[in-house]
Amino acid sequence: MNGDHPGGPPPAPAGPLEPWPDTVRWQPISHDLIWVELIRLGVLLAVALVALGLGWAVTGYGLFGAALGLVLLLAGWRTVTIVRAVRAWGYAEREHDLLVRHGLLVRRLSIVPYSRMQFVDVSAGPLERAFDLATVQLHTAAAASDARVPGLRPTEASRLRDRLTALGEDRAEGL
Repeated sequence: MNGDHPGGPPPAPAGPLEPWPDTVRWQPISHDLIWVELIRLGVLLAVALVALGLGWAVTGYGLFGAALGLVLLLAGWRTVTIVRAVRAWGYAEREHDLLVRHGLLVRRLSIVPYSRMQFVDVSAGPLERAFDLATVQLHTAAAASDARVPGLRPTEASRLRDRLTALGEDRAEGL
């Protein structure tokens, strides 16, 4: 077998965005977030199309028609990226920290130590509530390290909030 691993090539080494591929159990977010984001896109798209359509109808300039086509093309591209981006979100709870990953073109892995958390927010706008979703936002001393986990069911968001708050208090007392 010339040093090959049984059953195929050796696994690729873990990169900086997948530091624990075999030891971390990533939790996905709800795919209902796709619908929330698509509705948001649809509302924005409707406003843009109405404005461009009216501009084209009133002035007759072909530039408005070209802009309409471009907006529709970009909307199609954004629809595909929304689906893929929601599927890229994940979080993992470990003993001393919370891992949050997301992104397609620019992938991001945030590691938030429980001892660094100052407070945890749970929010849900009207559209999120309509799909029974919530977002957990973690705030730390460094604003750049704040992490959020969108697309959680309210019971999971409450459980995560309570666990993170308790772990943050326990770790802060030990400092």
